[in-house]
Amino acid sequence: AIEEGRSIYNNMQAFICFLISCNIGEIAAILFAAVCGFPEPLSAMHLLWVNLVTDGPPATALGFNPPSPDVMTQKPRPSDEPIMTNWMLFRYLVTGLYVGFATVGSFVGHYLSQGVTLRQLSSWGKCNQVWNPPDGVTCESLFQGVGRELPQTLSLTVLVLMELLKALSAVSVNSSIFTVGPNQNPWLVAGVALPFALHLAVVYSAELGFPGLAKSFGLVPLSLHDWEIALKWAAPILIVEEILKFFGRRKR
Repeated sequence: AIEEGRSIYNNMQAFICFLISCNIGEIAAILFAAVCGFPEPLSAMHLLWVNLVTDGPPATALGFNPPSPDVMTQKPRPSDEPIMTNWMLFRYLVTGLYVGFATVGSFVGHYLSQGVTLRQLSSWGKCNQVWNPPDGVTCESLFQGVGRELPQTLSLTVLVLMELLKALSAVSVNSSIFTVGPNQNPWLVAGVALPFALHLAVVYSAELGFPGLAKSFGLVPLSLHDWEIALKWAAPILIVEEILKFFGRRKR
């Protein structure tokens, strides 16, 4: 009974904290872009898609996490301890801020690769007025149509990947993913696979014969190189999680 109660508490904590940290990341991404004067890395449709499709199934599946290996060796918690402790709040602020940073970073990185400087990007609305784009490039090709849709597709994909990777690492609140892996919760594996498959279906809907679907979301197909960039930005979230879990184990 004690093991079951602790397991339920941990699963509630994983569910709540996963959603909170994901929302912090989305808010941070929009805030970073607005403060720096960059174009919006995500549209309202993108945020709605992430909250309804990418966040929901993994968060629900976290409720089926198995008990942690050390659940019965942990010290009893105070009866008045909240689910969101100060340490958990700090922890998910850190991961949320990285999610926001990586989402905007992938977006900005695309423009830097096109020869646009950070200063120019922060005043993108004054293109052809205060600054001129690189040779062979127009303001319209940079900030309208595919020129805007490609970096937004990239940043949305980075956000989706990070949130799904975060879910896979949340099988245990403090145990390493190498100790308690996602294979111990088949529902979580399915809850991650389904949103990822749906994201791929929307991004490549034109190739599947439904070009209007991707157009309605403002997305374009990604190349293999784009996926490499997305993974480079998204994968470090696992390192961040492992470092914070390590300190979480030391605090107990």
